[in-house]
Amino acid sequence: MAATNRQVREAFIELTDTLVTDFDIIDFLERLATRCTELLSVTACGVLLADRDGALTLVAASTEEARMVTRLQDGPCLDAFRTGVPAQYENLADPDPRWPAFTAAARAAGFTAVHALPMRLREERLGALNLLSASPGPLDSDTIALGQALADVATIGIAHQRAIARQEVIAEQLQAALTSRIVIEQAKGFLAERLGVSVDAAFALLRRYARDRNRKLTEVATAVVESSLDIGGP
Repeated sequence: MAATNRQVREAFIELTDTLVTDFDIIDFLERLATRCTELLSVTACGVLLADRDGALTLVAASTEEARMVTRLQDGPCLDAFRTGVPAQYENLADPDPRWPAFTAAARAAGFTAVHALPMRLREERLGALNLLSASPGPLDSDTIALGQALADVATIGIAHQRAIARQEVIAEQLQAALTSRIVIEQAKGFLAERLGVSVDAAFALLRRYARDRNRKLTEVATAVVESSLDIGGP
């Protein structure tokens, strides 16, 4: 059954809603897999993302059969991921020597055709969609275009979340650095006054004490400020 304009519109609205604070990437990709089966006239869908080493890993699937087949990380999805363009295996009854294990597993699960779409953002490729069908034959150009649009929107959502995560990490690191600096300055002033030395000498004392005992400078400074550590004089 062909997708209606309303179904397509609702799917895109759903897949662009990644600004929520409780964003769950697994739930997001499970919904992507479900929407693909609903809108693209395929039997099932599996979603693979690349890890840091560039290896594809199954992260979501619309059915258990799709999960079992996609878990093999083989077949047209590899071509789509590597080339950045859609790949089709229109009839699994025609053996492809490149993917014997994948073909056998897909046929055993009841699929007779597989289509793959890259999840890409400009030159960056994040993964691929595995579209599995119980009927042989290619997907028409309009269906491929709609599927690629869904994949692209999902990819942008994932990239957006990764950017937010990086910003949060950087902000946390910056805040930690600022907090550490404040504690160290307090410890320097405390030691300088107590020992009657210059601030520079107090800092040298702090640093030497931390290095000699293989402790973090911030940790030593905090202990000095809290009066739980007496590091003595120069």
